[in-house]
Amino acid sequence: VQLQASGGGLVQTGGSLRLSCAASGNIANINAIAWYRQAPGEERELVAAVSTAGNTKYGDSVKGRFTISRGKVKNTADLQMDSLKPEDTAVYYCNAGTYYSDGTYHSWRYWGPGTLVTVSS
Repeated sequence: VQLQASGGGLVQTGGSLRLSCAASGNIANINAIAWYRQAPGEERELVAAVSTAGNTKYGDSVKGRFTISRGKVKNTADLQMDSLKPEDTAVYYCNAGTYYSDGTYHSWRYWGPGTLVTVSS
């Protein structure tokens, strides 16, 4: 499985950015794409996940500000990040995995290259 990510960059507090991820390869058993992020000195955390059925899951810190959606192209996903805060500054990673019917997301070992998001105060 290969994951390609795009987007990211520098934005001021309150601004918006959009990240996109595309999965390819042996993706038959993967039913979801997610974004994780990792800030310096912090553990990697789930930002948002979306299943092929359109079900979504968000980390508590981004609820109401970020929106994940299935892309127009199959096996892609977009993350719209609004009302960005300095604490959103991190390297964001695209991930492929499984979205279960109970609403939990299991990340597989497939990761895209990180993309840096920097929010200036």
